[in-house]
Amino acid sequence: MPAKGSVAASASPALATGLTLAVVGAIAFSAKAIIVKLAYRHGVDAITLIMLRMLFALPFFLAIAWWTSRPRGGVAPVALSRADKLGVLGLGFTGYYLASFLDFAGLAYISASLERLILYLNPTLVLLLGGFIPTFEVPFWVMLACATAITLGVLSGGWRIVRTLGFAIYRVRPVHALGSQLTSAIVIMGASAVGAPVSTTHVVATSIMGIGASERPRAVRWSKARDIATTWVVTIPGSALVSIQAYALVNLFMGVKP
Repeated sequence: MPAKGSVAASASPALATGLTLAVVGAIAFSAKAIIVKLAYRHGVDAITLIMLRMLFALPFFLAIAWWTSRPRGGVAPVALSRADKLGVLGLGFTGYYLASFLDFAGLAYISASLERLILYLNPTLVLLLGGFIPTFEVPFWVMLACATAITLGVLSGGWRIVRTLGFAIYRVRPVHALGSQLTSAIVIMGASAVGAPVSTTHVVATSIMGIGASERPRAVRWSKARDIATTWVVTIPGSALVSIQAYALVNLFMGVKP
């Protein structure tokens, strides 16, 4: 029986290799959406992009198929039955071609950032729908990691939101920023205490509107505020309709009963 130290030592390189490949895969997976968006600027359609993606991926899939079909230790792998082959074909069509087509087609309408956010939720959705997570509970370290990632994301690429909140509604100075953040913190903490669902973006934007209106009402760009408010009003019923359709599809394919 091998010692625990030798097992840990042998597992460390494998763990490091796995983590490295996972990070490289995540970076490459994120870059995919950016490349697709750039290709759309040159008039390339989703079908052509999927064809090119499959052509580039074909040698890798053939290499993987050859590698996994090799005999190991003098034992040949078990041959797939007819049912297994049909299952593989079905999964290949739905999980690879159809999913890629919907992904690429959706990128014609949404940003690359939103596409990455949706795709990175896939593992959680699979575990929830598969019944592997009986109750949805978010650990504290996940909350901390998400808060850190959101902060870093805003600092690195969220300047469009910062410009909108800091200049497009009302020209915010340090004293205004302090007042709006204090107001937002009080409102959000109070809403959380009573269990009221509020949006942080809504609270911050309206606090800036209120501070600007209290100081110089004519300096507030009410046209931009009206556009933001219209977006909020449209988002609520739009999200409800999408949720209804998603639930109907899940109920249709999985037989989930309320």
